Amino acid sequence: MTAGASFHAGEQAMQARVGLRERMAAIGPQVVRDHMPDQHRELFGKLPTLLLGALDEAGQPWATMLAGPPGFVTTPDARRMRIDAARRAGDPALAGLHEGAPVGLLGLEPHTRRRNRMNGVVERWPEGGALEIAVRQSFGNCPKYIVPREPERLAAVPQPVQLLGPQLDEAALALIRRSDTLFIASASARPDADERSEGVDVSHRGGPPGFVAIEPEADGLVLVLPDYPGNRFFMTMGNLSVNPAAGLLWLDHHDGTLLQVAAQAELRLDGEQPSVRLRVLGGVRQPAALPWRWHKLAVA
Repeated sequence: MTAGASFHAGEQAMQARVGLRERMAAIGPQVVRDHMPDQHRELFGKLPTLLLGALDEAGQPWATMLAGPPGFVTTPDARRMRIDAARRAGDPALAGLHEGAPVGLLGLEPHTRRRNRMNGVVERWPEGGALEIAVRQSFGNCPKYIVPREPERLAAVPQPVQLLGPQLDEAALALIRRSDTLFIASASARPDADERSEGVDVSHRGGPPGFVAIEPEADGLVLVLPDYPGNRFFMTMGNLSVNPAAGLLWLDHHDGTLLQVAAQAELRLDGEQPSVRLRVLGGVRQPAALPWRWHKLAVA
């Protein structure tokens, strides 16, 4: 992999803006690989959940969470992932998956704060079979802003999905207000390009409860997400700088409900606290979608 292939033009521009382009060009090939290291494969293989970002037929990114008993994610080799998960009816992130579709994946273990990302393309997902993905990018992330939590099996009964308009509803807004975690899916301007730096990405964002501000407007809703310092790859911000479509995901840690929101992003990079203003287009709520609940752990 060449230095230029590690990051696409939007990511490079964001890195240059903060004076890190040369540094990222040097370390990119060392940390953004075209295969999964053994420690990444080990983590994926023991997780009960997996974050996934994908595009619908209109090119809108969506984020979702897949779940199963530990071991439902396997890696036959360093360049392939296999996910034994059924298609959930009404999940917009899964509806558009087909051979050749770009996907972003995030494996997160909250109680140890380990997380690894893998971006790739769908090889196949036969009816009743496993989702198989070919690796394009594999890289680790820092543990900043991850709240330690321990999963517990839950006998959840999934319910029909609920469609939400651009103002969402009070239950959705209450979840956003009390949440300390969200996930964001984004895509480069050329998600079908051959370059490994192009495609779909899904990333973690965290902060104190209420870190996402809610600004109601007459004709809709704007969510304001602060951009806290991270690993300086700028994969999410680089994507949004060239393609402002975003997919947001909140998880209710008490009952496994998923809240998915489609939005258009506007980057606000000047001032003391850079942020992303996300104009809500609509949402999907999947009540009790996951068979897990999470208990917050005390931080030593």
